[in-house]
Amino acid sequence: MRSWAPARTPTHVVLLAHGYGEHSGRYHHLAAALVAGGALVTAPDHLGHGRSAGERALLTDFEHVVDDLHRAGADAAGRAGGVPMILIGHSLGGLIAARYAQRYADELTALALSGPVLGTWSPALDLLHEDPIPDLPIDPETLSRDESVGAAYLADPLVYHGPYREQTLRAIAGALHVVDTGPALDRLPTLWMHGEADPLVLLAESAPGVEALGAKDLTTRIYRGARHEIFNEINKDEVLADLTAFVDVARIAPHLPEDA
Repeated sequence: MRSWAPARTPTHVVLLAHGYGEHSGRYHHLAAALVAGGALVTAPDHLGHGRSAGERALLTDFEHVVDDLHRAGADAAGRAGGVPMILIGHSLGGLIAARYAQRYADELTALALSGPVLGTWSPALDLLHEDPIPDLPIDPETLSRDESVGAAYLADPLVYHGPYREQTLRAIAGALHVVDTGPALDRLPTLWMHGEADPLVLLAESAPGVEALGAKDLTTRIYRGARHEIFNEINKDEVLADLTAFVDVARIAPHLPEDA
């Protein structure tokens, strides 16, 4: 688990859920932007990812992944002294974060989703119709228009560069159904950010899943031409500014009134 702390007493906690096959170490620049605003940022590596134990990229029960993330959040909240907590989830981490919010909304101040795997995920789940599942790792060109991002991704030894695991794909399909039919987020302030040209997690497939979350206080930001990793895109300054502005408002603003 990685943690970044401000020099002063933190005003809020940001809990970060990374995406499939990657690890929390790829979010240093995002953490720096959040720390500058007073956040204590905590980002565990999911089971089978990065520095965590387990077979690489093998996830068979997303409720257990949410349990792990919740423990990390509770630890950070304890260290920060009960300040507001904002949860950020990218890609598959968006699915994990959405489920976390369904289970623990009362512990969160806000939720931010970046290119979230919600609704369906045909670029990956369609592989379940093939026997055997082809050896098709994530194409680094889907990540960003900045070619250096893909190059760094390929060279990163903590990133999983192998094929999708069948058990993981089936667990993702099950988790999508659970989230799609789970409790509404209601008044939890929620930010949905997505690259308009994302070829890995399609905007049109995520949109129904975001709608199914039932967030009454929903802010949407779609970035023209952007691919999957919007925090690493050529317009990342704009994306980070939108995120930090949302966090700054959410941590001090009350939830919607009961009759909203």
